[in-house]
Amino acid sequence: MASNELELLGQADQARVLDAVRRGATRRDLLGMLGAGGMAAATAGGIFGAAKEAVAQTPRRGGRIRVSGTSTSTADTLDPAKQSLSTDYARCNMFYDGLTTFDGSLTPRPALAESWQQEGAKVWTFKLRRGVTFHDGKPLTAEDVVFSLNRHKDPATASRARSLAMPMTEIVATAPDEVRITLDSPNADLPVVLATFHFHIIKAGTTDFSTAIGTGAFTCREFQPGVRSIAQRNPNYWQAGKGHLDEVEFIGIPDEQARVNALLSGDVQLIAGVDPRSVRRITQAAGHGVFETKSGYYTNLVMRLDMSPASNPDFVLAMKHMFDREQMRTAILRNYGVVGNDQPIDPTNRFHFAGLPQRPFDLDRARFHFQRSGVGSTSLPLVCSPAAPNSVDMAQVMQQTGSRIGMNLEVRRVPADGYWSNHWFKHPLGFGAINPRPSADILLTLFFKSDAAWNESSWKNPQFDQLLSAARAETDEARRRQMYADMQVMIHNESGIGIPVFQSMLDGHVSRLRGLSPIPVGNLMGFDFAKHVWLEG
Repeated sequence: MASNELELLGQADQARVLDAVRRGATRRDLLGMLGAGGMAAATAGGIFGAAKEAVAQTPRRGGRIRVSGTSTSTADTLDPAKQSLSTDYARCNMFYDGLTTFDGSLTPRPALAESWQQEGAKVWTFKLRRGVTFHDGKPLTAEDVVFSLNRHKDPATASRARSLAMPMTEIVATAPDEVRITLDSPNADLPVVLATFHFHIIKAGTTDFSTAIGTGAFTCREFQPGVRSIAQRNPNYWQAGKGHLDEVEFIGIPDEQARVNALLSGDVQLIAGVDPRSVRRITQAAGHGVFETKSGYYTNLVMRLDMSPASNPDFVLAMKHMFDREQMRTAILRNYGVVGNDQPIDPTNRFHFAGLPQRPFDLDRARFHFQRSGVGSTSLPLVCSPAAPNSVDMAQVMQQTGSRIGMNLEVRRVPADGYWSNHWFKHPLGFGAINPRPSADILLTLFFKSDAAWNESSWKNPQFDQLLSAARAETDEARRRQMYADMQVMIHNESGIGIPVFQSMLDGHVSRLRGLSPIPVGNLMGFDFAKHVWLEG
């Protein structure tokens, strides 16, 4: 209620105005209610507008929504360790909590752990929040946390986070509400790791995942793999001011146009994965909007440094200077994205190095480096696929630009089916598509470390590897920031990866749905929308 217009009234009148607006009062009703014969119409209008905005921003309890993700499968799961699709992430976030959670800059914040301490980034002690109960009434204890984390290390669990859990050499309860985790080597990002989806906390001894018994804002009323899940508000949720809706039904519709149709027909109230081409159709429909999350999601040009012609550094520089980044942002992404600079850490990340000079679209430099490369008019296949979003359009733009400097790029489009196993980084020139990762360390380790299985351009730099290891152990934020800046410069200058733009993630919704805010690890508030949103009255 902290608006200038509402503050013209006393507290009692403010309360009356807000209650009336919630019940559907009009501006004329408001004038009559306040007996404001002498009140200026403009002043009354301002109070009415301020009251409507205040009501819209005040979470309202109640209501039901139906939500569609982008995927669904008979392998859908309620086992946090086995989550693999975005549908799993959204569903499990309704039913479970982790020790930590992410804010909008992907900084870890307290959740089930109210605080933590570390010794040399190797020994971590987490203090658990008191008064938290599972859906069946059992109190949360350190035993539950120890069980939940240790099961990832058991091969029989088949956890998709096993590689992240294996460095945890010892996980023990040091008190009923305290857990100590010892790592095999220092990692300042352990609270980030524990905020990822797979490390949700379950009851000690749980083996049956036909339903979900967690500590989350919603309880599981129904779960049909590949069909739907229905979540009901948890009246005993530990986090005040979260979990407003009575019920959330979650489904998956893989086809984007079918999802948009479902939204506009009223079948669902929120959808993930809107294509920029569909934005106008949604926003022009009365009562609908699109929510944008800027993120680290990118489709990248992959130039294999161990294959010709990308083994020639001048050819790589020619390709990077050929990126008309602004055209790609405006024409391909419809302005839903930000210009990239061949550095994989995007501006939403707290470790993004904004001081790296922007590589320009410069045909003169591109021509100079291309001529120095000696590649000439040889036909160069550029492999693209709908599997790497927007790569076909990007390839066509590069083909046209290349012709202006004498480069003969042949756009070779291959089907989405089998692209990642048969084509991804297996050709001299192609495209990848990298989803946001929760930390700079995870992103750089997966895709740029010399021995990484997904080192797309086969770039190898021992100095980079040493710096990456040192940054992981560094607890001083300023020194760590500088290390990540240095690594971004190396990638920008030396790797065979070109990142022209970072693509926004778009969700469609009914205008009555409030409370969405960006958490750039995925669509739908990092798949954690359910506890935050509400329906305007």
